[in-house]
Amino acid sequence: MTLPPEVLAGIENRVRAVDSALARLYPGDRAGQPVHTAYVCAADATAELPGEWGRAAVDLAESQAGLLTELAGDEVFARVLNTLRQRPIQDLRLDFEDGYGTRGDAAEDRDARHAGAVLAALPAEVFSRGIRMKGLTTLEWVRAVRTLELVLEGAGGVPAGFVFTIPKIRHVDQVDAAVALCDALESAHGLPAGALRFELQIESPQAVIAADGTATVAAAIHRAAGRCTGLHYGTYDYSAACGISPQFQSLEHPVADHAKAVMQAAAAQTGVWVCDGSTQILPIGTEEQVREAVARHFRLVSRSLERGYYQGWDMGAGHLATRWAATFAFYRRALEVAAPRIGRYLDRQGGSVVDEPATAQALATVVLRGLACGAFEPEAVTALVPAATVEVLDKLRDRTWVNPASVVATAPGGHPQP
Repeated sequence: MTLPPEVLAGIENRVRAVDSALARLYPGDRAGQPVHTAYVCAADATAELPGEWGRAAVDLAESQAGLLTELAGDEVFARVLNTLRQRPIQDLRLDFEDGYGTRGDAAEDRDARHAGAVLAALPAEVFSRGIRMKGLTTLEWVRAVRTLELVLEGAGGVPAGFVFTIPKIRHVDQVDAAVALCDALESAHGLPAGALRFELQIESPQAVIAADGTATVAAAIHRAAGRCTGLHYGTYDYSAACGISPQFQSLEHPVADHAKAVMQAAAAQTGVWVCDGSTQILPIGTEEQVREAVARHFRLVSRSLERGYYQGWDMGAGHLATRWAATFAFYRRALEVAAPRIGRYLDRQGGSVVDEPATAQALATVVLRGLACGAFEPEAVTALVPAATVEVLDKLRDRTWVNPASVVATAPGGHPQP
């Protein structure tokens, strides 16, 4: 080095400060994301709902066996039926907002306590659960806070996997209010610090781009004091706010793609999950209408997965069949592509595609997601690549895997062995 020591020290201090800040702001992706969130009106909540939805979804799947097999394949169809019978819902949100409406304080008080008891009693297969409360706006915030507090009272504390969704986010200061609310509730009820977590529902253009041109959603994540676990896209409120005519409002509209792309970039490597929105079209009606709805939802879920949105809303039992079918089919196709490339990477062999560590990380991550949701078993992976055990995949995802062939043995004196 020809630069003076004090110059080098100054550069090093700057580099270390930047690295420290980036490590704090972007700790990395977080495992365990559910494949969906099932939404149901809080007034209709029961602990038996997952089983009821599962049975209804099985009936639909069996009635559309030919179409689902055509879309996803025989092996996927059998796996879907088994999943719908055993663990149809991974994440459940009891809705006190648009799906609930205004019913008066007495009714909402009663439903809030009941919802808390239901959340506490849900089977363990529903590993994520919570409520969507009313928004933190002038007209609704008092009711929103009261409902949240009564839900916790009815549950006897914070249920396992609990999270509450905050709708109508339009300004980053609303996130500050949410953090203050969590702090106050934890203090008042003797809860551990950090016990309460929330999701932000992105259903307004102002939640994506602020008045000063900055990305509101990015600032919101970092103002949430580690409490924000997810961003949920609100298909129809967002589309309407952008002036999209109702017949063109959908998950596929360009305004939806733009909003979700900003959400995805803002959340990348922060540990905050992005959840795609819903479709209002349920598989009910005539046989032709049911088939069209099944094919449409399968296509929409597949499209979301292809774009890196690994979670989405399900608004009715019928959506579960296509949710699981599209999800399993996506990950099984991903395994077919990822496995040979992982194998070549582990063996450091040549080929038409030369993958780098970041790509190997992505390949391992998609396989691990497929394993986590039940699209296939570890044996299916090692049958294609014997060395690709779960342990090795974890190391590739975490970028801690070291190719044994690249390790240079050293003699006792510290010199490489011949």
